[in-house]
Amino acid sequence: MEWVWPLVAGHHGAFPDAHLLKPPSRGRGQLAGDDRWAEVQQALLLRFTSQLGFDGLADTAPVRVPSRAAQLHLSGLIVMADWIASDERHFSGIDVLSSVTFEAARQRAGRAWAELGLQGGWGRFAERRRGRFADRFGHDPRPAQTLVMETAQQMEAPGLLVVEAPMGEGKTKAALMAAEILAAKFGADGVFVGMPTQATSDPMFTQVRQWAAAIDEDLASRVALLHGKRMFNKEWRALLEGATEDTEARFGGVDEYGDCWDDDPYGMGESGWSEGEGTKGEVRGPAEWFLGAKRGLLCPFVVGTIDQLLFAATRTKHVMLRMAGLAGKVVVLDEVHAADVYMSQFLKEGLRWLGQAKVPVVLLSATLPPQQRQELVDAYLAGAASREEFTAGGLPAPRGYPSVTAAWLGPDTVGPRFIVESCAGWRDDLNVTLQLMPESIPGPQAEREQRQAAQSMADSSVVAYLGRELAEGGCALVIRNTVARAQSLYAELRERFGDAVLLLHGRIAVGPRADRTAECLRLLGAPQDQGRVDRPFRLIVVATQLAEQSFDVDADLLVTDLAPIDLLLQRIGRLHRHAGVRRPVGLAAPRVVLTGFAGEVSDAAAPRFLAASEFIYGRYLLLRAAALVFGAVRNKARWSIPGQVPELVAAGYGGGCAELLPDWRQNVESARQQWETEQRERAGKAAAYLLTRRGDREGATLAGLHYVAVPGGGRDTDLDAVVRDGEPSLEVIAVLQDGERYRTLTGRALTCNGDVPGDLLDEVLAGTVRLPASYTKEAAGQLTPLPGWLGHPRLRYAQALVLDAQRSVVVGDRRLRYDQDLGLVEEGAVA
Repeated sequence: MEWVWPLVAGHHGAFPDAHLLKPPSRGRGQLAGDDRWAEVQQALLLRFTSQLGFDGLADTAPVRVPSRAAQLHLSGLIVMADWIASDERHFSGIDVLSSVTFEAARQRAGRAWAELGLQGGWGRFAERRRGRFADRFGHDPRPAQTLVMETAQQMEAPGLLVVEAPMGEGKTKAALMAAEILAAKFGADGVFVGMPTQATSDPMFTQVRQWAAAIDEDLASRVALLHGKRMFNKEWRALLEGATEDTEARFGGVDEYGDCWDDDPYGMGESGWSEGEGTKGEVRGPAEWFLGAKRGLLCPFVVGTIDQLLFAATRTKHVMLRMAGLAGKVVVLDEVHAADVYMSQFLKEGLRWLGQAKVPVVLLSATLPPQQRQELVDAYLAGAASREEFTAGGLPAPRGYPSVTAAWLGPDTVGPRFIVESCAGWRDDLNVTLQLMPESIPGPQAEREQRQAAQSMADSSVVAYLGRELAEGGCALVIRNTVARAQSLYAELRERFGDAVLLLHGRIAVGPRADRTAECLRLLGAPQDQGRVDRPFRLIVVATQLAEQSFDVDADLLVTDLAPIDLLLQRIGRLHRHAGVRRPVGLAAPRVVLTGFAGEVSDAAAPRFLAASEFIYGRYLLLRAAALVFGAVRNKARWSIPGQVPELVAAGYGGGCAELLPDWRQNVESARQQWETEQRERAGKAAAYLLTRRGDREGATLAGLHYVAVPGGGRDTDLDAVVRDGEPSLEVIAVLQDGERYRTLTGRALTCNGDVPGDLLDEVLAGTVRLPASYTKEAAGQLTPLPGWLGHPRLRYAQALVLDAQRSVVVGDRRLRYDQDLGLVEEGAVA
């Protein structure tokens, strides 16, 4: 970085119009100008060559070619320096060529760096000492956390550290301590923590800031939150107080609301800065320069969605900036099992580049299938070895749980080195009883009335069951596989239990959803005062997959639709989660009730599943999970959780059918073949967008890396469709139309054009809601911003869902309604 700065700053400062040393647009009579421009370029090049101490260009030939990861990293740093040096507030023109000196360039670069307030991470870490964990977190480490730290200390080179531990074991704290150790050993100067969703990124942001502050108080201000809804995070917004007016408005939501550089391949267009702008007060967050588009990963400490890493593995412009932001850090990825086969292609591609860049990576999971563990290790080591294919032969399987798997390439690069260890968990296993609650599953040709009747019967069964089980009080969590099922059950439960029911799903507007999530955590979260837990007498939380992971609530009783075994175990992780909770006598033993299928344990035939569940997860994985569940119920066996988790996950993703009932085997085998075909097709679909193509992974240079541009890769909203498979969905902002005036979703008045006063902006944005995927095409062509939003930096790209007096709207030929309790409801085709 030290030599890149003066080089780029010097050439930009030489002439006011010399941006990128790019000749002016060609016009009539331009040939003479082109020749003159070439002479200027040549003169500058020779000047810089001599300033660097070389006699000529031939002397600058490298002794060896750096790795492609290093080349990509360096390219990103040059782009970063280039963008900063293009700011004429810091680099005004120099008209005299003799005044362009290396010393002056360094001085100019240093002044700009200081004025921009750009800072690195912690610098150089001292070697680990005993007691550091307690210094950071206020308590001694658990056995699994100690194991993670000791394993990281034994790694001889940057590598991959896979931590598999139960839900609530403290994996995150262990990973942050491992990051400190790996940074000290291998010279990393920051951390990227990638989470599966925006919702899980927010609490992690708080935790990482607290950890950073325990290292050095100044470091907490250098932690950036990186996702498109970060303006709703109160902690993030508070950090920006004192910055230039409405920083988030100028910089948007990390490209999520539109990118002013979409048509500028060099990023030289509108940057968000305007002449004369400056800070109005002390900013407690990252330097404002980092808040611009494409720059977030360059912050020393970043918490965001895993998509940020996946984007760095795509063949898109500015990918070098993303890789520059990851190189030099320790990368921590949580809940990696959540990546499906499509996303896994980008994850493995990213691990290849990180392995080659010698970036230490820590992967966390509670339920990682053995094959996925092997593939992730193979991908990282393939990059470290700069090999097209690499199989980490001899990688041992963990013998216990929690476990740690460390893999790195030895200095001789002959073969990989492994450490695989396990230890006892911090608490005893729970013996979980499984019960079945089958329901009627209409066939694919059933009429709407038949499906509604079946759903009503299923809801009534759950309501009656909870009525009996919660008669003496208690807190239950019900997880449904679809929003419609959650809404239907919630309506029935409200009639029986009133306000003792909460609903949480992804089609509730972001403002009220955040409030409900916070309320769930307040009522059912970890006890703030050990030994004293205030819980409601009775509470039922009805949720979708939002409650599946990184949702720290404790339920006395769990009712859940059947799901693949790893996800089912994640849901069970919310059951009796915290120690010291007083529970009703009838709920003292952990119990999970399975719904969403038709069939009895005594039936010889395989069960049938909800069509929506099969669409989401595939029949094969549901059948394998059902086999494990039915087997436990048939044998009156209880699952020992978390100790039995690795065994169950391995069985749920195994390829054999020996453990299945004879009449199931043909059904399962047919579903397996279909599933494997779909997996290959999805993996092949992802390959078209990967940064490197098959057969090109041992290349020496970056030549041909962008052999075909990914369409629509200019904005991160477009990239979502690249790194995540399935039907794209659209986020809109719901507003009410009251005669000639618009109102927010909560009823506050806007103007006839929808103009938004500053004090109502957050309330308008809180009405953001995601449409069902099946509405995307019609909504994209029908919905537009309100007229008063077109000039607003945060609203000009937002599509308004304008609701009538009944809070409904027709999109295409179907009606949607926004209900204050239920969220967005699909009401079907318009007659």
